[in-house]
Amino acid sequence: MTPPVEVLEGFGVGGERPVWLGGAWRAGSLALKPVDFAPESRWRSQVLAALPESPDFRLARPVRAPDGTWSVQGWEASRLVAGEPDVRRQDDVLRAGAAFHEAIAHLARPAFLDLRDNPWSHGDRVAWQEVPLQGSPAALELLGPLVRARRPVDLPCQTVHGDLPGNVLFADGLPPAVIDWPVYWRPPSWAAAVAVADALCWYGAAPALAARWSHLPEWGQMLVRALIYRIVTHDVAQGAAGWTADQLATHRPAIDVAVAFAGES
Repeated sequence: MTPPVEVLEGFGVGGERPVWLGGAWRAGSLALKPVDFAPESRWRSQVLAALPESPDFRLARPVRAPDGTWSVQGWEASRLVAGEPDVRRQDDVLRAGAAFHEAIAHLARPAFLDLRDNPWSHGDRVAWQEVPLQGSPAALELLGPLVRARRPVDLPCQTVHGDLPGNVLFADGLPPAVIDWPVYWRPPSWAAAVAVADALCWYGAAPALAARWSHLPEWGQMLVRALIYRIVTHDVAQGAAGWTADQLATHRPAIDVAVAFAGES
């Protein structure tokens, strides 16, 4: 859905022609997209607007509407940042994520997390045993080794970015830019494990990527939970029909890696 004229005018780019970027619409110097969950959007905008500059990462700063709010007719806007995602640079993605997590470690747990209800939040809760596990036969088959390998952990939680791959942009001569922040309250090593799991499943990463980050706390258990999260989310969003042969084949090697690291710990 293209941003309506009223939204463009509300954010001061009424004379611009929107261009689809693949995850948002570019209009002038802004990126616009529909608000998924208003409480999260407001909280995230307030945090990102106040976060100090860092030499280690850049941010897509949110833009206020003329009335001082963070949205116009259900749309939010941020400043465009230079760069493109590069799925070959997963170690750099993880380092940018670590710097970003250090910068937001002081934040209190946002109350909206108790209200958010979508496939991703459900998958997250299942991974951490906060709601029961249910799923299609194909999903349950994939999940079996992960659930058997899952053990209790005792790690401090903080706000983290739950979808780093594809949301870290690289530009020559500039620090990486962290964009499109889905907020979770989990250990930072879990967020890193989600990035590694995604890289193993979708971006052609070798198991050596997981080994390079195995110094992170409870690494095997974080990989186990990361894959449970992704598998359950996919199952809720796509249903049984979403488990094509390719989908199953991409997950199985990553599951083997996670279970192996969980066994070592």
